[in-house]
Amino acid sequence: MDKTWQEMYAAAKAVLNARRISDYVTAGEVSAAVLSKSGKIYTGVCIDTCSTLGICAERNAIFSMITAGENEIARVLCIPPVEGKGAPCGACRELMVQLMPDSYKDIEIMLDYSAGKVITLGEITPEWWIDYDRI
Repeated sequence: MDKTWQEMYAAAKAVLNARRISDYVTAGEVSAAVLSKSGKIYTGVCIDTCSTLGICAERNAIFSMITAGENEIARVLCIPPVEGKGAPCGACRELMVQLMPDSYKDIEIMLDYSAGKVITLGEITPEWWIDYDRI
C-alpha cells in the first residue's frame, strides 16, 4: 500500500471520535478522508440526527474540500464501524458523479484498508443516470 493511502487513513483515524452531541444528534462514528487532485487531504465525520438531517463522513469531507476551493477528487477512504471496510453509499456516489461527471469513474475508493483493496468509483457505479443524460 502506498504512503498516500496510509496518510489518508491516519487523517481519517485522527478525527474518528464517536460521541453524542445531544439527545438527537450523534457524530464521529464514521470518518473519511478525501484526497483532492492537488494532493491535499480533507477529512470529515458522519453526523446522524433523528430527522435525516445528518450527513455521511465522505460527503462531509468532500464539502470541506469544496469549501477550501477545490472540486476534483482523486481518492476516498472511509473508516466505518467495521473499521476500514466499506464503500460509499448511494448519496455519496451521486455527489461524486455530479461533481466530476466526465471523470468520476477514475476516483479510487479504498474498499478494505487491511487488505489494501482499492476499486474505482466506475467499478461500483458502472452505469449512472448522468452517463445517459449526457449522450
